[in-house]
Amino acid sequence: MDRSSHPRSRRVAPFVAAAAAAALALAGCSSSSGGKKSEEGGADASAGKASTPQMTVALVTHQAPGDTFWDTVRKGAEAAAAKDNIKLIYSADPNAGNQANLVQAAIDQKVDGIAVTLAKPDAMKGVIGKADKAGIPVVGLNSGLSEWKQFNMLEFFGQDESVAGEAFGKKLNEVGAKHALCVVQEQGNVGLTQRCDGVEKTFDGKLDVQNVNGADKPSVKSTLTAKLKQDSSIDYVVTLGAPFALTAVQSVSDAGSKAKVATFDLNKELIKAIKSGDIEFAVDQQPYLQGYLAIDGLWLYKHNGNYSGGGEQPVLTGPAFVDESNVDEVSEFAAKGTR
Repeated sequence: MDRSSHPRSRRVAPFVAAAAAAALALAGCSSSSGGKKSEEGGADASAGKASTPQMTVALVTHQAPGDTFWDTVRKGAEAAAAKDNIKLIYSADPNAGNQANLVQAAIDQKVDGIAVTLAKPDAMKGVIGKADKAGIPVVGLNSGLSEWKQFNMLEFFGQDESVAGEAFGKKLNEVGAKHALCVVQEQGNVGLTQRCDGVEKTFDGKLDVQNVNGADKPSVKSTLTAKLKQDSSIDYVVTLGAPFALTAVQSVSDAGSKAKVATFDLNKELIKAIKSGDIEFAVDQQPYLQGYLAIDGLWLYKHNGNYSGGGEQPVLTGPAFVDESNVDEVSEFAAKGTR
C-alpha cells in the first residue's frame, strides 16, 4: 500500500537513489562516539510462517551498551520478523546524532519500513521527514509518544511515561513513602524526564532528582551512595531502569541507608530481586510487546493497509505494576528474557 494513502501523510517524493555499496558501508560503520554496528536479526527470514514476499525492516533504537532492556525489545521484534518473513536489521546508538545517521542509512538502503525510538526527538525530526518523503513508512516505539503524530509517523507502540510516572507517585503514597530520590541515568532523554515529572505530580512527599551517568555504573553507585549518606531522610530510591535499580540496592547497603528501592522496567535479575525483597516493585511497560507490535505493524500496513490507532491514537503497552503479589506469574517469562 502506498504511503500517500495514510490520512495524515503529505505527498511523498520518489525514492532517492543511493549506491547500495555506500549504503551498506554507512549502516555497518561504528560512529566515533561509540555507535553500534547494524546487525541482521538472528532468525532466518525463510523460517517465517508468512507466505508474503520478504520485506526488509530497520529497527533503530537509542540503546546504550549494557542496557538489557533493549535485548527484550529486540527479541519481540525478531519474533515478529520470523513470523512475517521479514529481514530485520537492528542498529542502535545512544547519541541522538548518531542514531539519526543510522536512520539515514536505512533510508539509503531503501528498506520497506523503519521502526525507531525518539528519546531525543529534536535530533530525529529531520531524518524521519526524509524517510516520509522517500515513501518509507515509519513507526515509533518506546519513546516519542508526544511527537509521533507531528512527525507524521504511521503509529506508535509504548507507554505514556507521564501516566506511568503519575501511577508510580500514587504507589509511593500507598506504601507510605515520605522522601523519594528519582535517579535519571541519561540527561536530555524526554521519556525519563516525563517519568520523574509524573512521580512529582502525584507524590504527596518530597521528591529530589539526581542525575547520573548511566554509561558508568561505578560512578552511578558512588554518586547514589554519597547522596544517601548525605541525606538519611530519603526513604525510597526511584530508578528509571532495571540495571540501575540493582545498582541502587548496592548503594543503599554501602551507605547504611534504610531506603527502599523501586523502579521502572524489568529484567530477569530484577524479578529475582523482587522475589528476595531487595526491590519493592517495578513498573512494566512490556518491551517485548513494543518490539513485536512495531515490526508486525509495518507488515500489516504493507500487506493489508492496517495501522493501529487509525493514525490518531497510540497503542499503550503499559504501565503495569509487578510486586510480591504477582511476581511469580511474571517470573517464568522473565527467565526466557521476554518480560
